[in-house]
Amino acid sequence: MIKTRISDLIGRTPLLKLPVADGSATVVLKMEQYNPTGTAKIRMARNMVDEAEEAGLLTPGGWLVESTSGNTGLGLALIAAERGYKFTAVVDNHSSTDKLRGMLAYGADILNVAGDEEGLATAERDTVAERLAAEHGAYWTAQHRNPGNPNGYRPLARELHDDLGDGIHYLYGAVGTGGSLCGTGRVLRERIPDLKIVGVEPVGSVVFGGEGAPYHQSGTGTPEGSEIGGVVDYALIDQGLKASDAEAFETCRYLARNFGVLIGGSAGGVVYKALEQAQGAGPETTIVVLVCDGGDKYLDTVFNDDWMAANGLFDEQVVHRLAAMLR
Repeated sequence: MIKTRISDLIGRTPLLKLPVADGSATVVLKMEQYNPTGTAKIRMARNMVDEAEEAGLLTPGGWLVESTSGNTGLGLALIAAERGYKFTAVVDNHSSTDKLRGMLAYGADILNVAGDEEGLATAERDTVAERLAAEHGAYWTAQHRNPGNPNGYRPLARELHDDLGDGIHYLYGAVGTGGSLCGTGRVLRERIPDLKIVGVEPVGSVVFGGEGAPYHQSGTGTPEGSEIGGVVDYALIDQGLKASDAEAFETCRYLARNFGVLIGGSAGGVVYKALEQAQGAGPETTIVVLVCDGGDKYLDTVFNDDWMAANGLFDEQVVHRLAAMLR
């Protein structure tokens, strides 16, 4: 069918079944990288704008502002280009170069608040985004606490139920803002009351407690000292797990080299934890993993041998475990 706007291509992303070891649960990946911008976050970017327009918070020719590590910014940049808005992305040095280039390609303005400092500066990003919006009359989408974020994943839940029915036993997803996992899980739980919802964050993130520490996974987790947004619904999440950078990135590399499946860094951590669950869950169980973006934005990092070595992220034990969990 012929569409008239690029955003009409959002959704109906494919499912991919992983070749797990005999006796394991079925593990199915929801491949959100097949959306425009290559990420699930285009869903919530469009919905946040839709809801702002309906509420009269955005008018023709308006200005959008967001604090972002990349994928939300890509989504908002696309929607802004399509609808004639100005968009400013407030970023730090945790964003991949490819995500920044993508936002610029859509005509966004980039404001880096981190200077020469490496790593996340989430709190500073949010402060600057809020101030910028207030000073210029722009609309700050404030993804960490905007209900339009999780609401944007309602269609994703319906897609999963249409394709798999009530036969979903576990839903695994990364937790950054919490939008994709909680928004999808809330709708699925209404249809499948016994569904188990499992969130995965990087080791060093503090969404599920523990000590804060630097981590390399981007677009997920919350660093120590930053606000955990109201979108994270702890009452909905049955279990919170932590994946190390090595577990996440070795999984990405293993899937790419052995199966031709190229997924993003944080998605690797979610897949790894789902595979661990699959080992003991039994073949009658189905685990769905939300793969929020593809690996093409991480060619200079996760899939770069020199970068992996420089950051001490190779781990042969993880590779051996992957070999045992996958055929």
